[in-house]
Amino acid sequence: MAWIGKTSVNADGVLRTVAATFGALLKTLFNVATQRGAGPRVELKPGDMAPDFVLPGSDGRTYRLSELLGDGPIAIAWFPKAFTGG
Repeated sequence: MAWIGKTSVNADGVLRTVAATFGALLKTLFNVATQRGAGPRVELKPGDMAPDFVLPGSDGRTYRLSELLGDGPIAIAWFPKAFTGG
């Protein structure tokens, strides 16, 4: 563990974060280059029903829109992982 100013930095944690970020970047570039995972494009207008889809969550679970709608209306938001504990 190193100290930078008044903040301690865990070198192993930083290395894991950099490796994970680099791995995700490589995977994304591969998927874009091969158009992997590219399904049919759907253009929605306000009021249209969204088609059923499946997305992986950052918590390791997989989420399906049709299963979530059983609990009532939902809002879908995307936020890139900010590498924070909060």
